[in-house]
Amino acid sequence: MSTNVNHAPLEYQTEHNQMSILGFWIFLAAEVVLFSTLFATYAVLFGRTADAPTPSELFELDIVLAMTFLLLTSSFTCGIAIHQMRHGSNKGLITWMIITLALGLGFLGFEVYEFIHYSHEGATLPSSAYWSSFYVLAGTHGLHVTLGIGWAILLLIQLFKKGITKVTSRKVFIISLYWHFLDVIWIFIFTSVYLIGMVV
Repeated sequence: MSTNVNHAPLEYQTEHNQMSILGFWIFLAAEVVLFSTLFATYAVLFGRTADAPTPSELFELDIVLAMTFLLLTSSFTCGIAIHQMRHGSNKGLITWMIITLALGLGFLGFEVYEFIHYSHEGATLPSSAYWSSFYVLAGTHGLHVTLGIGWAILLLIQLFKKGITKVTSRKVFIISLYWHFLDVIWIFIFTSVYLIGMVV
């Protein structure tokens, strides 16, 4: 006789998977606390640029929009990957995960360029309290994206070897939660850091 568990998505069909996913939600709650602290620190130190350039002098809307487009699009492609997984298409899952990673790498490329450009203009980590808080906030997010890409590459290797199983589906679903979380954090960075920094 079928049970409700049997009708659940593959990643939820064992108690171990369910507990792992719940545990990851708890981990994301801790990450929210981390980023909330960084946002609060940034808000307190906003405007304290000392003799360094101000954000309105350095922030470039076209670069920030490109970064936002790449990361938000990667969230969409990650969702398609999950859709492919739930339809049993390992090839589709791998393809859309690779596209997601390519978009994430593009985002990181822009962020590295941005940081190098700012430092050449005199806005470095030790140049002022404001720029210290900016680099720590944006850099922490960028580090999370980097870790997510490395994690996903290791997962892709497992998918090539084992295909879609209850174990790999759980791992894919968890990393999708992580990736969507980073996109949400970026929306807050985009609005509270870049947009406000450009006009104040």
